[in-house]
Amino acid sequence: MRKITLVLALVAATVAVNAQSSVRNNAIKLNPLSLALLTGNVSYERAVGATQSVQVGVFYSGLSISDLKYTGIGITPEYRFYIAGKKEALNGVYVAPYARYQSFTFKDKVSQDQASLSSVGGGAIIGWQKMWPSGFTLDLFAGPGYNAGNVKYDNETQNEFDIKGGIDGFGFRTGLTIGFGF
Repeated sequence: MRKITLVLALVAATVAVNAQSSVRNNAIKLNPLSLALLTGNVSYERAVGATQSVQVGVFYSGLSISDLKYTGIGITPEYRFYIAGKKEALNGVYVAPYARYQSFTFKDKVSQDQASLSSVGGGAIIGWQKMWPSGFTLDLFAGPGYNAGNVKYDNETQNEFDIKGGIDGFGFRTGLTIGFGF
């Protein structure tokens, strides 16, 4: 019990010291707009230089509409170059190439037919991120992308269907995230 208390005290002290520091090299962010689509989307960004950072975003989605059940996961790594504004990592205007992997499963609850889609792609975004002295972070971004998808059916007699919306082919990635820098 004493070891646990000691470890918790050290963690609390470290967080308190880092919270008082004006240099924030990390940020954890959530996309509140994705919640409207019943998707949880979280990103972690870390400065790797004075004007550059890396970010990794992950999402999970699950939705049932009528007889269709849909689930999906994805990961989006990107490398950000801060080019205007404060021109410092995690603060200002940036451009970022990104890659993306997505995996989705669609299931008809009546017929029990199922299809899965995996998609790999990439693109580039331009964005603006502001980190206030309190650590509150706002990030707005948009840009084009391309994904190549592959559909697999559990039943060979099913007909293929056309995939729309940036899952396969050209699309547009846009978002707004809010979070906290530390």
